[in-house]
Amino acid sequence: MKKKFTIEGDKYIWEAVIGMEVHAQVSSNSKLFSGASTDFGGDPNHHVSLVDVAFPGMLPVINGYCIDQAIRTGLALGAQINLYSVFDRKNYFYPDLPQGYQISQFKYPIVGEGVIQVHNTDEDVFSVGIERIHLEQDAGKNIHDLSPDKSYIDLNRSGVALMEIVTKPDIRSSEQAKSFFSKLRTILRYIGTCDGNMEQGSMRADINISVRRPGDPLGTRCEVKNVNSFRFIGQAIEYEIQRQIGILEDGGHIIQETRLYDTKTGETRSMRGKEEAQDYRYFPDPDLLPLRLSQQHVDELKKGLPELPDDKHERLVHTYGISHYEAAILVEDPKAAIYFEDVAQKSSHKLAISWVIGELFGALNKSKKTIDACPVSTENMASLLSLIDNGTISGRTAKDVFAKMFETGEEPTRIVDREGLQQVSDTSAIEDVIDTIIANNPEKVAQLKEKPKLRGWFIGQIMQQTGGRANPQLVNDLLDTKLAQ
Repeated sequence: MKKKFTIEGDKYIWEAVIGMEVHAQVSSNSKLFSGASTDFGGDPNHHVSLVDVAFPGMLPVINGYCIDQAIRTGLALGAQINLYSVFDRKNYFYPDLPQGYQISQFKYPIVGEGVIQVHNTDEDVFSVGIERIHLEQDAGKNIHDLSPDKSYIDLNRSGVALMEIVTKPDIRSSEQAKSFFSKLRTILRYIGTCDGNMEQGSMRADINISVRRPGDPLGTRCEVKNVNSFRFIGQAIEYEIQRQIGILEDGGHIIQETRLYDTKTGETRSMRGKEEAQDYRYFPDPDLLPLRLSQQHVDELKKGLPELPDDKHERLVHTYGISHYEAAILVEDPKAAIYFEDVAQKSSHKLAISWVIGELFGALNKSKKTIDACPVSTENMASLLSLIDNGTISGRTAKDVFAKMFETGEEPTRIVDREGLQQVSDTSAIEDVIDTIIANNPEKVAQLKEKPKLRGWFIGQIMQQTGGRANPQLVNDLLDTKLAQ
């Protein structure tokens, strides 16, 4: 595919139509229909019960906590909670599916329609409709690279509870798809129904992509399976859009199929023909009665929901006077927002937001640490900002102090006292330094009128002479006074 097509322009105008099926692993200690552990990283086939391996006579028992987690997810997305739902058998045959079918939901899912508002940019605000959320069990894992002539099966994931969150075809670009996926992930993490760990497979997406001329009926879609990073979501969509437009421009037609995204080549490739509902031969699972919920139970779960990301965003903006951009950064991680608020309540709001999303996040990213593992406590961060605010240390010195705090976890006043880093605010001492520099450099003083930028040279000399500890505001004020004389 050498030729690059655009989806807008004077000659060729195409529109991408995208829907997503997001598989989110339910945060639960045990599986959907058994008591086996859901811990990640165990030895192969060690987190497995007789139910998970389809031992004859073993019957599934619904995990009520997983049901509640799905309901909470639906409530957080503003979706309809169905008081009546049914578990079905979805029949297909793979070595990692011991039963020969997957217990899922088809006609009567636990959650119905909802909608998510997404801010791609300040100008690009769009809505993505939620078609349904249903519960289903995950399959195991085939392993093909341990032997040249054998395949192995790990059933640790077999039976793990998944929420399949199905959108309507409301997404129009790869950027919108990534923004939607990010917003959904943030919501799930806020309410604790999925940890969103994409590297461990806790959250992944099947992406349905088609293209059409604007105003035309929907085109034939292709599904790209199991994409598990924001970057790969964007790349897979971009490639598939180009591939489909190229085929249509050449007079061909799109074959409905399931495709895989190859991260090494950056291309999608055919996996199999796209199955439809009839291919799976759904029927209600005879071992599981229909699920009937009470409205009272749903209402109780709704009362227990935490503050949701959009609500937190607006509250942070209005309470702390931060920008929408800054609030969006904080809201991405609920623990980061908690850290900021704890610091801001004990120090300057302006300094708090600047240092948390600047120095702190930068240090965390560089050291590859999460906010949970942050060595600088909120108390110590607030203490550091107070030292800046009251003039004890300069902002430049504070960065050096912070670096030591991040390395050792020490309290900032102890570092400042031990190393003598207090800011020099003694007017007479700074005046003496300025007088000496002016007296020793009369030619530069004379050049100032023609070269105003030389003022920066004087500032640099003063800070050098005072070891960088002179109060910057005082230095500026005194220098202006001296040069005007």
